[in-house]
Amino acid sequence: MATASLSATRRADTGKGNARSLRRDGQIPAVIYGHARESQSLAVAARDLEKLLSHISADNTVVELDVEGTASRALIREIQRHPFKRAILHVDFQELVAGEKMTVRVPIRLIGTPAGVRLGGGIIDHTLRELTISVDPAAMPSQIEIDVTDLELGGSIHVSEVKVPEGVTVLDEPGAAVVVIATPRAAVEAVAADAEPTSAEPEVIRAKKPEEGAEPEKK
Repeated sequence: MATASLSATRRADTGKGNARSLRRDGQIPAVIYGHARESQSLAVAARDLEKLLSHISADNTVVELDVEGTASRALIREIQRHPFKRAILHVDFQELVAGEKMTVRVPIRLIGTPAGVRLGGGIIDHTLRELTISVDPAAMPSQIEIDVTDLELGGSIHVSEVKVPEGVTVLDEPGAAVVVIATPRAAVEAVAADAEPTSAEPEVIRAKKPEEGAEPEKK
């Protein structure tokens, strides 16, 4: 389970005017909520938040949030950004409660080089790069690893075949493909071209036209 730390301060004032004022001062409006607490308005330093987000996966990293000396463990649930400038406008935190399962997305990491790539010249088509899981915060994995070493050309692994740690429930469609070892497009096109039948036109046999002045042959 990946963790990170961030400090925040309480704020009593809310509204668009207050939010704009905070941003001018280098602060980002935030809120923390959870099953066992009322929503609380916060402010976090924009510089600290941007630095944090530059090296973590926001979807599944537990943030140790220090609110003026009171510690809370939380997940970042939403980051609102300016549509053009991409600056952060607001961030939502959800407090984690031990024993209460959370729904999160975790990245999938492929381990090894598939046999179909090493020996068959295939290519890896990594179609699903994250799994949506339900898990207790205490058992939250930072990633799901899949060994693809034995995958042959044309082989695949689906969601239902992915091994996950105990206590983790996968919520994605079981039949969805996670990784496929595909034949290169050039090879497929070459095989298709070799299989096409010859398109030569059949010869048309016509009756011989009698020479001018000659009598037609009697039957």
